[in-house]
Amino acid sequence: MIALGIDSGTQSTKTIALDIESGEILASASESYGFIEGLPPGHIEQEPQVWIDAVDATVREVLKKLGKRKDDVKAIGVSGQQHGFVALDKKNKPIRPAKLWCDTSTVDQCKQFETEFGGAEGLIELAGNAILPGYTAPKILWLKQNEPKHFKALETVMLPHDYINFFLCGERGMEYGDASGTGLLDIREKKWCEPLIDFIDSDLSEALPPLASSRRALGLLRQNLRGEWGLTKGDVTVSAGGGDNMMGAIGTGNVQAGSVTVSLGTSGTVYAFSTEPVVDPQGEVASFCDSTDRWMPLVCTMNVTVATEQVRKLFGWSLEQLEMNVAHAPAGAAGLVFLPYLNGERTPNLPAGTGCFHGLTTENMAPGTMARSVMEGSTLGLAYGLNRFRELGIVPTEIRLTGGGSKSPSWRQMCADIFGVPTVGLVGSEGAALGAAIQGAYACMVANGHQATFRDLCAKIVQLDEDTRCEPETDHREVYTQALTRQGDLTRRLHASGYL
Repeated sequence: MIALGIDSGTQSTKTIALDIESGEILASASESYGFIEGLPPGHIEQEPQVWIDAVDATVREVLKKLGKRKDDVKAIGVSGQQHGFVALDKKNKPIRPAKLWCDTSTVDQCKQFETEFGGAEGLIELAGNAILPGYTAPKILWLKQNEPKHFKALETVMLPHDYINFFLCGERGMEYGDASGTGLLDIREKKWCEPLIDFIDSDLSEALPPLASSRRALGLLRQNLRGEWGLTKGDVTVSAGGGDNMMGAIGTGNVQAGSVTVSLGTSGTVYAFSTEPVVDPQGEVASFCDSTDRWMPLVCTMNVTVATEQVRKLFGWSLEQLEMNVAHAPAGAAGLVFLPYLNGERTPNLPAGTGCFHGLTTENMAPGTMARSVMEGSTLGLAYGLNRFRELGIVPTEIRLTGGGSKSPSWRQMCADIFGVPTVGLVGSEGAALGAAIQGAYACMVANGHQATFRDLCAKIVQLDEDTRCEPETDHREVYTQALTRQGDLTRRLHASGYL
């Protein structure tokens, strides 16, 4: 059996074809796109049709590469960017462009939720999570308050991966994992939280799709797509899909306790597997469900490779030159600390935050040292979240690195040193697309009466790259412990003074 894994992100869509028996990725294709230009600061939007066009194009290219083996395609799984708000009318057409996870225009709506429900603490007590600007809930309230005509036309609320699923099989639905990122799900009970929904609008519940298991098969690929794509040799199962982080967990084999995944992408995430809900009373760890019907505590930061790319472009370096300069600079960047909040920040919650170099001297104000400081600053932000995991009882024994930054030897070692845990990369960089394909295969197998577990599938398919394994260097422990403390102190003091 071959399963297609579709990963629809903010900047591109990637489709892979996975041979479930051998674990080999037989073909892949990707297509890039951008945001809608000319919007006010904080507003980041995309036309949903852009995702559909990219899915269609990449699936066609992958099937062309498969040749006759495309007849073996029996399953499709979809990974999508979390939190995006797709508003559909009665004709199932988007009313307006989708507001994305990185849209921070909803700060005022978040404050309204906090005022109504007793602050972040009250929201966490009620449903397990605070309401943050990136989540879907404040985007819906924003629509009602700023575009009332569009809100009046709202018939169905979807998330990006749900909209792609609707294109594939014509079925409406949400699974627990991505739904937990809306802010409207009671993550302990896996039910919509009626007080939060009613606060937005008393009729909103009618627009929310039915909730169901992440393990299920959502439906079958539509007949017209089977014809257009040449998949005429039997049914093709479409799984429930999930958010990109939930699918990234499956794609990195993070389906049992002990392993933690750290994604070093444009943004950064730290997430773990849990058999029970993990609710952070301080609200710094997002209390999400995963896409295997368990739970996935997660910390997200908004500035990882976006920060290192800025410094690389600043000095006109290639990726190889960036790596060389970082490798030759000392651990701790000779006392230089970088606060990496170039796009604002989610953890800590600083939607209007900005970046800052602190501790510049005539000795460390050099390209290599500044570049290392930027990479360290981004990693220390993730370490802050990992330490919060530990305080909540999540003890990592190994950290699996994914995302573009994981290709850097210096960065992998830096992660091991800062996190204090062995790190290892993966063979291939498919991540969420691989997780989507695995989930698609699982749903297809179960729907057809075959035995399957995510643990067995991941053990068979997800491959660690042992050549990338790094052990923490004890000589750097104290340097990075002090750096983490200093970064936290600077952030708190600057924020308290109104400068962040």
